[in-house]
Amino acid sequence: MQNYRKSAKLDNVCYEIRGPVLREARRLEEEGHRILKLNIGNPAAFELDVPEEIQQDVIYNLHQAQGYVESKGLFSARKAVMHYCQQIGIDKVDIDDIYLGNGVSELIVMSMQALLNTGDEVLVPAPDYPLWTAAITLSSGKAVHYRCDEQQDWFPDLDDIRRKITNRTKAIVLINPNNPTGAVYPKELLEDVIELARQHNLIILSDEIYDKILYDGIEHVPTASLADDVLFFTFNGLSKNYRAAGYRSGWLIISGAKHKAVDLIEGIDMLASMRLCANVPAQLAIQTALGGYQSIEDLIAPGGRLYEQRETAWRLLNDIPGISCVKPKGALYLFPKLDPALYPIENDEQFVLDLLRQERILLVQGSGFNIDDRQHFRVVFLPRVDALEDAIGRLERFLSTWRA
Repeated sequence: MQNYRKSAKLDNVCYEIRGPVLREARRLEEEGHRILKLNIGNPAAFELDVPEEIQQDVIYNLHQAQGYVESKGLFSARKAVMHYCQQIGIDKVDIDDIYLGNGVSELIVMSMQALLNTGDEVLVPAPDYPLWTAAITLSSGKAVHYRCDEQQDWFPDLDDIRRKITNRTKAIVLINPNNPTGAVYPKELLEDVIELARQHNLIILSDEIYDKILYDGIEHVPTASLADDVLFFTFNGLSKNYRAAGYRSGWLIISGAKHKAVDLIEGIDMLASMRLCANVPAQLAIQTALGGYQSIEDLIAPGGRLYEQRETAWRLLNDIPGISCVKPKGALYLFPKLDPALYPIENDEQFVLDLLRQERILLVQGSGFNIDDRQHFRVVFLPRVDALEDAIGRLERFLSTWRA
């Protein structure tokens, strides 16, 4: 009997955030166990709701969402994104430079399909958000991972980037604010990356989905605001800043040296048309979200939920013997490191599986973010403070068995 097998295109594609460990968590839930899920940045699961005015506008205008719209998206929503570009200093962006998608995820995949031929290389940070590596691989490209330096607040290692640029390199990915490390890159570093892109004719793919989730007075600098002679793809959306992950509403902004990309843009237009359009009800939320009260400011200020949860989780993790963790300046995650002298972990997936089975806590292993070592893991700090205290207490109890 001949079995049906998945396409060979998927052989090196993985997305461990929803991988084997999550499947084991679901099995345990089916047996009646309660699992604390610190594996995914899903605000709604922790009572961080979409602002009410955004929900009301979607409901009020839902009768307008029954049919297809223009393949790039609703005019009013793209106009709102265009105005946002003007506010944050991304110049010379027209309505036609903006594409709305079913979340940033769809737009990343679509962009990589339009850009890459077999064997083309894209520089991706290590650690990364694994969808980038998966999308590049699925599009017949090669993700080449450049080092981010934990000793330097997880900033990209420019020398490592230089060493890894070849004649096959087409683009460089920046995730800023960063998932999974929480790093926020300063202007000077971004300018250095832009100069490398300028010298080697690279496209900069800037994932800025957390651009409003910032702490301690840190400011986010949009990469595309710093030059107009390099081609930029900027990705953003409603999932995190507006707690609307389930709406699946994101956008892609093409700016800078657009005159060099006429054929590439034609390819993106083609792919946008093939999917007809992004989901229309979610597009109705964009204008109100970008133009209305920015409630995220209340959450990230001292005393706000996200701020206090970050403080608590970071402090408690660093209090555990053998754990060190760079304090995140943005986003929703911590990326702690286990001292290999105390915790000689050979298989970090097995490590988080054992933690799940023993303590009913779901984390993601560091190798799931395409980093070489096996000493890291990612923690989502979306639960309330008391839940984080309980979870990290259970983690410490589990780790004590390794130290014994």
